[in-house]
Amino acid sequence: MNTHKSEKFHATTKTEDGVCTVYLRGELDLSVADDFRLVMEPLVGDTALNLAINMKELKYIDSTGIGILLSILKARHGLDVKFTVEEVPPHIQKLFDMTGIAKFFTSQENSH
Repeated sequence: MNTHKSEKFHATTKTEDGVCTVYLRGELDLSVADDFRLVMEPLVGDTALNLAINMKELKYIDSTGIGILLSILKARHGLDVKFTVEEVPPHIQKLFDMTGIAKFFTSQENSH
C-alpha cells in the first residue's frame, strides 16, 4: 500500500485481485493536482491492472481534479483497460451529473 498526502489531500493505493484502487481523501483541487498526478502517473499506463478510484472520503473536487480524471479515462480507454470510479459522494455525483461527465465513468455503487 502506497500513501501520498499533503495537509488537505491524501491518496492511498491498494492492489488486490488484479485491481489497483486509489483511495482519495480530502480536497482535490489545483493546489494538490501535481501530487495527484504523481500518484496516478505510474498506474495509468499499467495494462496488467484494472484501475479504480474510490472517492468515498473525497470532500471536494474542482475543475482541475475533474480534468485529471478525464485524462486518466482517455488514457485508459486508449489502452483498452478498465477504469472505474467508486463510492462517489452525493455532492460530487451531483457535480458530475451537472457537468455531463457522469456518463463517461463506469461507477460501482457502495455495496453497503
